[in-house]
Parts: sequence; C-alpha cells; structure tokens
Amino acid sequence: MISLHEFATINVMAGGIVMAALLLLSPFIIPMSLAALAALMGGMLKRDAEERHEGSSLVETNY
Repeated sequence: MISLHEFATINVMAGGIVMAALLLLSPFIIPMSLAALAALMGGMLKRDAEERHEGSSLVETNY
C-alpha cells in the first residue's frame, strides 16, 4: 500500500511533468491556435463582405 508521503511525492512530480510539458509545447500551441482564429475570422469577414455588397460590379475584381 502507498503511504501518504509517497502519494504526495507522486502528485508533486506529476504536476511538475505536466508544467514542463506545457512549457515545452506552448511555442507550438499558441501560434497554431492564433492561426486557426485568424482563418476563422478571415472566412467570416469575407462572407460578410460578399453578402453586404452582393450585386456590385466590383465583387468580381476581388480575389
């Protein structure tokens, strides 16, 4: 059976491992989430602009 001291040591080590993993992965996670947010906002704004200016002769010149 695991004693209370051993259980506390395991919990502290698990917390440290999780924190280290988050610190190592954060340079990859943050830019990827911001890129996904930018793509989502870009799509929404493009659709909104196309709906607002439907029928305009200038819409065909947009890429």
